[in-house]
Amino acid sequence: MVVSCTSSPQGEKATSANAALDNIFARKSVREYLDKGVEKEKIDLMLRAGMAAPSARDLRPWEFIVINDRATLDSMAAALPYAKMLTQVRYAMVVCGDSARSSLWYLDCSAAAQNILLAAESLGLGAVWTAAYPYEDRMQVVRKFTVLPDSVLPLCVIPFGYPATSQQPKQKFDENKVHYNKY
Repeated sequence: MVVSCTSSPQGEKATSANAALDNIFARKSVREYLDKGVEKEKIDLMLRAGMAAPSARDLRPWEFIVINDRATLDSMAAALPYAKMLTQVRYAMVVCGDSARSSLWYLDCSAAAQNILLAAESLGLGAVWTAAYPYEDRMQVVRKFTVLPDSVLPLCVIPFGYPATSQQPKQKFDENKVHYNKY
């Protein structure tokens, strides 16, 4: 599958010879979706991207749950304060970590979640990170609808699908937040 990025850091058509950077700069949080299914191949690529993330001591403590049950998505949307868009999607991915495997599970799983978001962008999908961890009430909601073992903790819920609107990525670069020890 050949994938191309459609916008650059300035919101124009990508002209860079660096597709990876173009994709990073094009990533945005999508909260409105079309009522359209996502191909299994794309879901599999997102999962593969998540599992390609770096992991402390290569422990790979992540676990992924793909939710496609309408009742579960709607129930989670009703209970999670920042995941109301779950009512619009046909799929969500829960990124979880096994705390028994690694005390740094949330770091490894954050890298995996970012890879999933970037993969979604590169595949023409929209996605958004909605936090579960470290909020105990949100984690309990996710646990209720996913029946996780005690040691597996939910990091985030990522609703994904085809975007309903076209939007430009936010320009987040801030030169004032860059400091050099010596240059």
